[in-house]
Amino acid sequence: MKWVNHLLIAGATTAVIAPALVPVALLGSTAPDWMEWVSKRLGNPIKHRTTTHIVLYWVLGLTFGLAVWDFHGVIAAFAYGGLTHVIADSLTIMGVPLTPFSDRRFNLLGGRLRTGESGEFLVAGGIAISCFFIASQLHTASDFFPFFYNWANLYQTGVVDAYEWKQNRLKFF
Repeated sequence: MKWVNHLLIAGATTAVIAPALVPVALLGSTAPDWMEWVSKRLGNPIKHRTTTHIVLYWVLGLTFGLAVWDFHGVIAAFAYGGLTHVIADSLTIMGVPLTPFSDRRFNLLGGRLRTGESGEFLVAGGIAISCFFIASQLHTASDFFPFFYNWANLYQTGVVDAYEWKQNRLKFF
């Protein structure tokens, strides 16, 4: 998958759960690819979708972040972003390794997507739109939700004046 789709999937799904951790999840969503680049720069080249794309490693990182130790959810958000990356890559024909010892690749839903074609953009867009509607139902006016402001409520409570409300009432992002 393209990076823009990895970013969209990780960012949208994280925004529903913890909007403040979206930047960390975005960094994690590209990590499996840039880790390959860093490894190559350090003199240890890795083939694409091998060591850094193993599903088990990202699941263990997420489990560690959630269950053992985490500083404000940063480790869990980074690992979650990486997990969304490898799960999204498992939708493609090439697939990803499930464990470090497996000789077969894991393909979710039969691996029907091809990188760069419209299918992956439709999947990422569908996930993002679904997350937008879920987030709009979950988060009330009193919640901190930095990406979607409730301008009508801000005007009614006196936080913004009528001019600012008129300027921003039709802006959804």
